[in-house]
Amino acid sequence: MGDLVTERLLLHRLSVREAEALAAGTPAAEVCRAPEYPMDGDVAAARRFLRSCAEGRGARHPGAYEIRRRDDGCAIGGLGFHDPADEDGSVTIGYGLVPSARGQGYASEALRALLALAREIGITCVKGDADHDNTASQRVMTAAGMRLVAQDERVRYYETAWSDAPPGAVPGR
Repeated sequence: MGDLVTERLLLHRLSVREAEALAAGTPAAEVCRAPEYPMDGDVAAARRFLRSCAEGRGARHPGAYEIRRRDDGCAIGGLGFHDPADEDGSVTIGYGLVPSARGQGYASEALRALLALAREIGITCVKGDADHDNTASQRVMTAAGMRLVAQDERVRYYETAWSDAPPGAVPGR
């Protein structure tokens, strides 16, 4: 699996080396980046990806991605899978954009591409969640085709699922 390309974005799949630099808060200097990038969530996602690799699950991890605008190549956020798919083919996703890139539809565009990838590689269910007051994230998941499936006093839970995985697909590969 490599980079994903959408109409306005390049979703760059992070290598271990790139994730290590991001986890240290020092992404590659050769890449243009928004002044607010990386944010705490980007660093945490890189660490989660590296932990999965260190535990020997890196080959099955569907990836952590840096969101870059195609028009100028600047990194504006990240998205990816928290872990490899579980035994039922289910994964949880996360995403975030720097404040200056929010409200332009980038997160929904990126999430749609990630959902398409998940389906293509045999993942059967993608889950996400957002606090009740995070209406922007709720709108992103809804716009990308995820549906509200549950909520508690603090969080709303979303998911999308498919029953038609490609023949022979191994979740996360």
